[in-house]
Amino acid sequence: MAVFIMLTRISPEAVRSPKALEDLEKQAMDRIRQECPGVEWIGSYAVLGPCDYVDLFKAADIETATKVSALIRTFGHAQTEVWAATEWQRFKEIVRNLPGAARQDK
Repeated sequence: MAVFIMLTRISPEAVRSPKALEDLEKQAMDRIRQECPGVEWIGSYAVLGPCDYVDLFKAADIETATKVSALIRTFGHAQTEVWAATEWQRFKEIVRNLPGAARQDK
């Protein structure tokens, strides 16, 4: 399964209290579990910056990741970005065999 990173920014009008935020999260995650049962949630982080949250999850394909993003957007008037991610070790394996890759023969 592929790893995806989702950045989410929630509209200030979407939640008015910490309890409302927790309720929103529960509703969103319940809906994702229902609509995308194969998705494996890796972690969720509140962040400081232009986005409010960063979520990491595994999905079978880009269509499923897109569905997760669309579901999140329906809750909390959210804006999302989804990035596909490649684990560093796998990335090194991929680029190591590219044609014309620089060789470090010393």
